[in-house]
Amino acid sequence: MTKPYPRDLLGYGPHPPDPKWPDGARLAVEFCVAYETGGESNILHGDARSEDMLTDVFGLPAVEGARSMLAESTFEYGSRVGFWRLMRLFREREIKVSVLAVAMGLERVPEAAQAMVEAGHEIVSHGWRWIDYQSVSEAEERDHIRKAVEAIEKVSGSRPLGWMTGRPGPNTRRLVAEEGGFLYDHDGLNDELPYWADVEGAPHLVVPYSYETNDNAFSGRQGFATGAEFCTYLTEAFDLLYAEGAHSPKQMTVAVHDRLTGRPGRASGFARFLDHVLNHDDVWICRGIDVARHWHKHFPPAET
Repeated sequence: MTKPYPRDLLGYGPHPPDPKWPDGARLAVEFCVAYETGGESNILHGDARSEDMLTDVFGLPAVEGARSMLAESTFEYGSRVGFWRLMRLFREREIKVSVLAVAMGLERVPEAAQAMVEAGHEIVSHGWRWIDYQSVSEAEERDHIRKAVEAIEKVSGSRPLGWMTGRPGPNTRRLVAEEGGFLYDHDGLNDELPYWADVEGAPHLVVPYSYETNDNAFSGRQGFATGAEFCTYLTEAFDLLYAEGAHSPKQMTVAVHDRLTGRPGRASGFARFLDHVLNHDDVWICRGIDVARHWHKHFPPAET
């Protein structure tokens, strides 16, 4: 126990800071939409097997050395239908969101990128590929980060300021900081407030994400079966955080996938949750970049 330990297990502990959200909001709520179609595992993309994660077809196995038409089709539902349904839900409610865009996929559908920009949504880099970077070599991951930045800038007109790999590896945060130009990353699941991480002796902002207030439980594991169940779970999380916000404001990040919550039986429940949030005063509905800029301004890293 005398050796330095590279993990911070305490964080803010029992005394989190008052985040001083705009207009004294009791809760900051960030909605994220995952746009991943066209960057998932596929032999068309140079991979050895097809995708088997979050395909929305229960128990669908990966196919080695060949295309899986079922996997491709369920992903395509997201970019062809689900994404546009979610965009309508947000537009009708005048909500701006963070779109977690896999760059290889977004590059294939510039119409989606244009819609994101015109609506005022933030395009967060969700990596070049929608793959697990745990065992990807440092050189390859560095190249993917560069490609992601260049592709998003090409299709949207501006470079991304936020990063979210989703399945980061041990080198990811260091390589993102090395690339530079990012105000934050979303690859932390360990808090309800932003925090500064030390990366090679330099401060790097982490805006926490969530796999819990997230629709991934619709696909392939025990979890939500209906939009109503998803709505109930999100509502219960929101209500507790909102109540706690009277004395200790926090951030709630809600994430949905176009191929999952974009389906009508789920979108209906999600729409009810959006309306529940909008029916409350003192809530700051924000994008990741809004939170990052707020934290940079009001809670700059301590000088050492």
